[in-house]
This record gives sequence, structure tokens and C-alpha cells, in this order.
Amino acid sequence: MSRLFFVITSMATLLSVVGCSEAPQQAAQAQQARPAPSVSVLTLANQPITHELVLPGRITPSRQSQIRPQVDGVITERLFEEGAQVEKGQQLYQIDDVRYRAQLNSAIADVKSAQANLKTLEAKARRYDDLIQQNAISQQEFDDVIAQKEQAQAAISVAEASVDLAKVNVGYTQVYAPISGQISRSFVTEGTLVTANQTQQLATITQLDPVYVDMQESGQAILTLRKQIQKQGALPVEITLNESTNEKYTHVGSVKFSEVTVDEGTGSVALRAELPNPEGLLMPGLFVKGHVITSKESGLLVPQRATMRQSDGSLTVYVVNNENQVEARQLTVGTTYQDQYVVVSGVQEGERVIVTGYQKVKPGSTVNPTEWQSSSRGSR
Repeated sequence: MSRLFFVITSMATLLSVVGCSEAPQQAAQAQQARPAPSVSVLTLANQPITHELVLPGRITPSRQSQIRPQVDGVITERLFEEGAQVEKGQQLYQIDDVRYRAQLNSAIADVKSAQANLKTLEAKARRYDDLIQQNAISQQEFDDVIAQKEQAQAAISVAEASVDLAKVNVGYTQVYAPISGQISRSFVTEGTLVTANQTQQLATITQLDPVYVDMQESGQAILTLRKQIQKQGALPVEITLNESTNEKYTHVGSVKFSEVTVDEGTGSVALRAELPNPEGLLMPGLFVKGHVITSKESGLLVPQRATMRQSDGSLTVYVVNNENQVEARQLTVGTTYQDQYVVVSGVQEGERVIVTGYQKVKPGSTVNPTEWQSSSRGSR
């Protein structure tokens, strides 16, 4: 009986020893069978970087002219289509010119009368010149004739000036466009009495190509901008038409100048940019967002979401090497560009930086990397 008990005890001991030796092997096999964690990586490459100053702006016309009458009278005809494109020198209105033509004819008649009177006096002066030589008349009579002749000459000058003025007034009855551009609606109709000193304009002509974008920036930031203007001569400007869709205007303009003084009330400086507007899309008074491009360069960009801030304030990222193993890198960054850091050192072009999934791994881990797609930007 004791012998049987010894055999059973020995077999149990042997089985327990065999089971203990197999447990580590099974754990190791389970560890090897577990798949590597998936991470999204961004392959670094030099990219163009555009530094810009974003400012609110408002469209203003490059030229605008209010059409006003320069003589009194009744509008007899409107000679343009409202909202149409008009050319410089094109007639827009006709003011009743009957009175002014009558004044012109009267002035011309006065000139002719004065000229006839002068001829008579010149002939008389010639006769008196002969008579004075013969002592047939007195010196006073001769001097009177000469004075009358000079008065007749002055009367001709006055009459001719009246003719010139009458011609100008007749010309003013025809109202012309002083500039080329798009004309507004007419504020008067045929039959309206207008005066030379009225405050209401007849119409407004606006030149829409090019247009100006007036912007404002604080006095401190304007220093950098003025340095760039002095260095480059002119800075390119792009504008956003719709902030909700970030729709950009197709044409690029340039900053022309900035004011030389800072507004004491707001502490800002006015900037003016000029933009081509051949389609007439930009209208005066329209609010836009201006993008003043201060400089362009190229560099490595790392998304801010891929970085980790350490206790000492430094930034680190996880990089996947050629063996798909994780390495930690400390970054030295310069400026920020949108939601990314411009990297000075720490990573190189062609290396793969983990953007999403770095919370699941640690240095030395083997991972399954996939390229970070724009569709994955919403998750981290």
C-alpha cells in the first residue's frame, strides 16, 4: 500500500514540474501572436511655406466721379443706359440750351457792332490825323477821337469775352462723362430743373478696374510689414470672398502704401492694396479678408497634434524607423504655420512621424504604420 502511494505521489510531482515548464513558453507564444498596434504616420518632406498677415478689408473704387450740372436749366434728354459702362467724353445729359444760345447770339452781335464802331472810329482818326497836321482841328478834338477808338477796342474785348462765356455755357448744357467706368442709376429724369450749385448729383460713375482694398493693422505689427515693403518694394495680396467656404478671389493684387502716421484713437495704421477687377466682381463697400503675403520659404512641417510636451517644456515626437520600431525624437521648432510647427532640427526629410496612435506605443515598440490621410484628421 505504501508503495502504491509513493508511485502516485511521484507521478503528480512529475506532472506539476512539466506543467510549470510549459507556462512561460505558452506566454511567449501568446506575446508573439499578438498583432503590432496600428499607427498613422506622416512622411516628412520639404513643403512651401507662405507667411501672411490676415487683415479685414473693404473694397473702395480706384476712381469715382459724381456728375453735377454746371449751368441752370431743365433736363431735356438722358443719353445713357443706367448701370452701363460709359467712356470718358461720352455725353450723358442734355440741358435746355435755348436761353444760352440766345445769349451767345447776342454776344456775337455785340462783337460785330463793336467791330463796326471801331472801323468808323479808325477812319475818323485817320481823317483827324490829316486835319491836325493842317491845324484844321484842335488837339482836344483829335485826342477825343483817339480815346473813342481805344474805348471801341476795349468794347470789342469785352464783347468777345462775353462770346467765350456764352459758348462755355452752351457747352455746359451738354453733360459729359469725366472718367470711364460704370454709371449708376440716374437721380433725375427728363423735365427736372437743375441748378449749378445743387447738392444732388445727376449720377455717379465708378471705375471698378482696378479697385482698392483698404485695411488696418496695429502700429506694432505694421513695423514688420513696412520693413518688408521697403525690402521687396510691393507685397502680394490675396483676398477671401467667403469666410464660410474660404473662397479665394482669382486675381492677386499688391500693397501700394501704408499711412505714415498711427491713428491716435485706434492705434492702427491704414494700408491700401490694389487688385485687378476685370470681371467687375468686386463692388465698392464689400467687406473681405485680405491676406498680405510677407514672405515665402520651404521647410519641414510637423502637425502640432503629433507632438508631446514634456515636463521640461520640450517637444518630442515618435518616429517609425525602417524596422517599423518606434523612436523618440526631441524637436527644435521655429515659427508656427497654420496648425503645424516649422521644424529646425530633430527630424529629417523622409522620416515617418506618428500623428495618431502614439498613445498606444512606447520607444522600442514594433508598430504597423499606415500613411496619415486627410480623412483621418478628425480623430486622434
